[in-house]
Amino acid sequence: MIEQFINFVIRPPRADYNPDQYLWDSEFTLAGRKYKRIDLELTNGRGHTLKCSHYVPATVPENTALPCVIYCHGNSGCRADANEAAVILLPSNITLFTLDFSGSGLSEGDYVSLGWHEKDDLKCVVSYLRKDKQISCIGLWGRSMGAVTSLLYGAEDPSIAGMVLDSAFANLYDLMMELVDVYKIRVPKFTVKMAVQYMRRVIQRRAKFDIMDLNVVQYAPKTFIPALFGHGSKDIFIQPHHCDRIYDGYAGDKNIIKFDGDHNLPRPQFYYDSVSIFFYNVLRPPLIPAVLSSTKLEKYYDLGGLKVGTGKNESLLYEIISSLRAVSTDKASSSSASPSVPNGSSSTKSVVELLAESVSQISINNENDLDFLLDEEHNLKEVDGDSHSTESCLLGNKSHEGQNGEECSLSSSNRESWGRCSSLGGNSDDASSSGRCTANLNPQKHHQITLKALATPLRRIRRKKSPRTKDRKLMSFNWRKPKKEKMEKEERETLTQRLRLCFLGHKRAQSA
Repeated sequence: MIEQFINFVIRPPRADYNPDQYLWDSEFTLAGRKYKRIDLELTNGRGHTLKCSHYVPATVPENTALPCVIYCHGNSGCRADANEAAVILLPSNITLFTLDFSGSGLSEGDYVSLGWHEKDDLKCVVSYLRKDKQISCIGLWGRSMGAVTSLLYGAEDPSIAGMVLDSAFANLYDLMMELVDVYKIRVPKFTVKMAVQYMRRVIQRRAKFDIMDLNVVQYAPKTFIPALFGHGSKDIFIQPHHCDRIYDGYAGDKNIIKFDGDHNLPRPQFYYDSVSIFFYNVLRPPLIPAVLSSTKLEKYYDLGGLKVGTGKNESLLYEIISSLRAVSTDKASSSSASPSVPNGSSSTKSVVELLAESVSQISINNENDLDFLLDEEHNLKEVDGDSHSTESCLLGNKSHEGQNGEECSLSSSNRESWGRCSSLGGNSDDASSSGRCTANLNPQKHHQITLKALATPLRRIRRKKSPRTKDRKLMSFNWRKPKKEKMEKEERETLTQRLRLCFLGHKRAQSA
């Protein structure tokens, strides 16, 4: 039984897996963006080969360095445990590096040391990433044995930006004594202590480390790296008081999250959200716009005569197209009569037709509605060409709608911050006037103006102050002034009457 317990500590069941089956693909798409997995091998100080994987975006702009988080797996774990971390970190422009520690997974080595030798493996990975110019700063995310590894290494390297420590134990000797009670091994206490001392010598001879040195609590006051602690409230393998002891003695900025669950159960979503926010705050990843290839847009959407080339904001166009599709779908679903599709073919309209319909439903009641298309001199901005025809067309449409007296303006509730169209109302007269207006334009200019009108962020529009507000203030001021003068006049007359009565009363008293 003692031999089994020794193997449980330093030689647990090893994860033998196929990387192509259990890891992310070499090229994969996540949240609409492309990423790739780079497999590599590193050699630690003991000469063992470490199997590693680095998840990075497929394309990174030049002279842009991204932060990286190293995921440290637990006992009996492997780098496949970091699959959930990739979903959390990659969309935030944070790369993920994961490895099989020596003695775990597909890496070389026969024994694990529950963090003692693993910190040297982690040091090897950090040295490799420091040489990469595309890596800015480094964070650590460890679970169980990996949390202890991160804490031991963080005490030696204060340049780490932040650490997430999930279910770390405070002292290995105390943990071994607790496991005897948890698994109800019915032997006298003095016998257990003798057995632990025997195991200590065997482990020191085989795995080359002393279990008494794994006192993590003594490293906590020496570590000043921002840390987020996490632990399951129902963890019976490593009980929550281990995390509390480390947290109480930790010297750096810290926070702790307790959640329901056991040691090996999946973590709740709010915990992953907290981890994502924590790493975003400590690593400060740069903002990289999502660039969609024009071939993919043309593959999934019928662009009609609209050409998407270099220099176009394709991500914004993608949002506009998706919103237009959603609006058209909602209208079709709300209709009582189901649309007929001849010969089973799709009746999906092209992007140009959707944009034209949306613009035809936009009415302009006053010149303030054109402010977002005007420059500082109140002239219509040029869109790939001359703007005179466009200006005359739009102003003509304004005058036509002024004659009809229709009140259908484009409000901020109908047009969201990034030009997503929803509930743009309009009648047939407006549509016909807009159709006559846009027909006079060059089709290419019309498409560009359409995109500009729909994609201009409302929060960037500087509207001119209406002179009516000033006139209203003057009117209100002029209205109050005569009232005040009238009150003063009445008070003067009352005072005069009182003085007159006083004089008359005084004269009557003298005559009497």
